[in-house]
Amino acid sequence: MPYEITATRKRPQTFDDLAGQDFVSTTLRASIASGRIAHAYLFSGPRGCGKTSTARILARSLNCERGPTDKPCGVCDSCVSIARGSSLDVIEIDGASNTSVENVRQIKDEVLFPPNSSKYKIYIIDEVHMLSNSAFNALLKTIEEPPPYIVFMFATTELHKVPATIKSRCQQFNFRLFALDVIRDLLRSAAADLGIEADDDALLWIAREATGSMRDAYTLFDQVASFSEGRITAAKIRDKLGLVGSERMGALMGLCVAGDRKGALETLDAILGSGVSVEQFASDAVSYARSLLFIASGVEKEALLGAALSSFPPELVSGLDAPRLERMIAGLFDLYRDMRYSVNPRWELELAVSRLCAIRDYVSPAELSRTIRAMKSAIADGRAPGAASVGAALRQASGEVPSSQAERPEPVVSREGVGTGAGMAAAMGAAGEAEPASEPAVPAGETARAIAAGVEGPDELDLSALRSAALGAVGKNRVVLSTCLERSGRWSIEGEKLVIPCQNGYDAGAVLADAGLLAKKILEISGRSLRIEPRAAEAAPRQAPAPKNDDGDDPDDGDDGPADPVGIVEKVFRGRRVGEARRADDRAESSGGYAADAERSE
Repeated sequence: MPYEITATRKRPQTFDDLAGQDFVSTTLRASIASGRIAHAYLFSGPRGCGKTSTARILARSLNCERGPTDKPCGVCDSCVSIARGSSLDVIEIDGASNTSVENVRQIKDEVLFPPNSSKYKIYIIDEVHMLSNSAFNALLKTIEEPPPYIVFMFATTELHKVPATIKSRCQQFNFRLFALDVIRDLLRSAAADLGIEADDDALLWIAREATGSMRDAYTLFDQVASFSEGRITAAKIRDKLGLVGSERMGALMGLCVAGDRKGALETLDAILGSGVSVEQFASDAVSYARSLLFIASGVEKEALLGAALSSFPPELVSGLDAPRLERMIAGLFDLYRDMRYSVNPRWELELAVSRLCAIRDYVSPAELSRTIRAMKSAIADGRAPGAASVGAALRQASGEVPSSQAERPEPVVSREGVGTGAGMAAAMGAAGEAEPASEPAVPAGETARAIAAGVEGPDELDLSALRSAALGAVGKNRVVLSTCLERSGRWSIEGEKLVIPCQNGYDAGAVLADAGLLAKKILEISGRSLRIEPRAAEAAPRQAPAPKNDDGDDPDDGDDGPADPVGIVEKVFRGRRVGEARRADDRAESSGGYAADAERSE
């Protein structure tokens, strides 16, 4: 008896044999049992998931001598001929090689004749999306109102290429990829039929490589069975197909987690020297890291892990958490993409492995945020060493103590900077000190007032120090405000108002827009609630345009008088004042018109 490949030998012959497509088999069985047989069916889905096999099963169910029945006998002439592909009433057409309108016209002529010896004349068109638009248009009327003995069955892997006019005339069934467990069980049955022993981890690897396609799984199974000598094992698959293997991959990952760059690079060289390609190693590394991520997330299902849980070293599982594994997988994905455009793909792989050796040092943003919050809490509560001098500042910034209390904790102000930014810098520095700050802490109620007042007493402010402190507090967050304050003149206090003389109206408007923020910072620094009042300098008197030299420049560029903004623009862009020129022309024209009228009246 000639050899028959597993995909053909294990092709399902009844709806009971159709595994992994329960929705399709249940619906078709119910329609046959109730006698509601459609004139056109459209089966869509990925390759190797049973579309053509289902069409043949449905054809046998309709043309069986006992039928239509959902359980064809398989022994009558019709069932046997359909199984062999020799039935005259079941015509299979390859849509990829019969794409023209002439082929469809031949079908239109043939449907006029009733079936030879069966109840139905069935057309199975595989890869129907390959038909041309003219062929689809020629087929429309035929599949919409065919003779009662005609049934069309279309199969396609690219449903989006089938015209909507065809879809609307067919009953559509979407086939799904096979689950990993289903493929493994079918492979175990195929191995038992051939008398071949197969390890579960080997069958699981074949099922995973098939990516949901049963035909691909059978094809790979035949390839592995040909060199396994009666027993399929993972070691034989690794050696013959040039795979890394879970043992060697686990050893390499363990060296990376331990930070042993030398050992990891030497192990990588040994793996590549055994015949494993760089691309295959990258693919296996991603799959292995993915399994580790699932284990770190609490997943123990072997169908998802792709291997038994016991095959992963415990020290590797406990040595990496989910954020670091996510970082590792992202780096391996980048490696796979970068290898395509690299000078040397192996060098890219060695660089990626070297970087993986520092994976334990990676700190995720979430962990960093938690650490900073814990540090701030420890400093504010005074638990951290050296936090006494800055605890009051952080408590005030977080709003834990009302600002209306007489003894209000204030931010620590140093000569280098004050306010929130400087307070955080001092807090971070104090957290890292082994001893308290060298400068003695000032009582909470007098801290800012004593620093800001200097030697002038508790009720008077050193406005120069206050200005420097305010600039340091708003400099990083309000660049425009900080710039306007730097250009301002000497500050003064009038009652409960802080007067800020600004250089021009724009600066005054900018300070006024952020007056609330500036007042809050002043309150935090000095302890006094002051209302901000920016005052712009007096506008310069309007002057006539200065006479120009022959080359267009002003005769006296070194004039120290009041700056005329329009004059500056004229000087930079070498222009003239169009508005004033127009007004002068209007006045001249107007006076000339009056003179002409006077002459006419005389």
